[in-house]
Amino acid sequence: MRFFGRGMILIGVTVAGLAPTALAAPPATAGQTLTRLAGHCIEVTATIPLAHASGEIAVNPNTNTVYATTFGHKVIVISGRTNKVVSMISVGRNADAVAVNPATNTIYVGNSRDGTISVIDGQTRTVVATIPIGRDEGHIAVNPATNTIYVTHLFADTVSVISGRTNTVTATIPMSLGPVGIAVNPKTDTAYATTGINGQGTVSVINGRADTIAAAIPVGALPQQVAVNPKTRAVYVANEGSGTGATVSVINGRTGTVTATLPVGAAFGAAADPKTDTAYISGAGTVSVIAPCRK
Repeated sequence: MRFFGRGMILIGVTVAGLAPTALAAPPATAGQTLTRLAGHCIEVTATIPLAHASGEIAVNPNTNTVYATTFGHKVIVISGRTNKVVSMISVGRNADAVAVNPATNTIYVGNSRDGTISVIDGQTRTVVATIPIGRDEGHIAVNPATNTIYVTHLFADTVSVISGRTNTVTATIPMSLGPVGIAVNPKTDTAYATTGINGQGTVSVINGRADTIAAAIPVGALPQQVAVNPKTRAVYVANEGSGTGATVSVINGRTGTVTATLPVGAAFGAAADPKTDTAYISGAGTVSVIAPCRK
């Protein structure tokens, strides 16, 4: 089972507000300048051929290592220094979701066909544990501060909580509707899971200390991925939309209220950079960049 848009290859990538690249265009090659934003050159510095990569991707910034899943039974390990594949790690079947705990140099891979999570030691590049989780495995998020892993289950309407210390499921949190994306604010020990398949969506706020839902915040239709800026406590929700167009809901993590709803070209993936206070929303060949207004 896969979620909406999972495995989609973004052939043409643009920055919101700039001229779009046609979806049929070939991938950009190394050294090709795409555009300039606020005086900074944005370009593709390398193109790494990965014949079988079609799932998710994650990075360990401490080791400068990238992990790409294949929808098969392998995880591709890429050196961020050389942009070369350095290893292939065998995991379960239909490896797709992936997340990294940089504090422990541990990688967690969801194998949807097996219903397991493969736990990889980043130093030895070997699977050190396999956690049964159920075949409804979805997206994964890690809280490095508490060494806790969260896994969504769309059809089971639950979120599994895993201890990174024991590699066991310690709690199962029921959801009102199928959860899709999930992200964590390690500073507040709070997880945010998008829920709602039809009509109005919500973001369930999970108290990491109690493993309970503290609040449900209404957002746009068909919410997909979610990202958190731990520094500002802003939460960004990519809403695929249902006839009304894609939007991004911006939530104030302190008050639990939506402070802005921004229309975008498409919305599935979400990421946030706390250093620049910038969020990125991807989908259908575009990346929308959300940043504070310049006066």
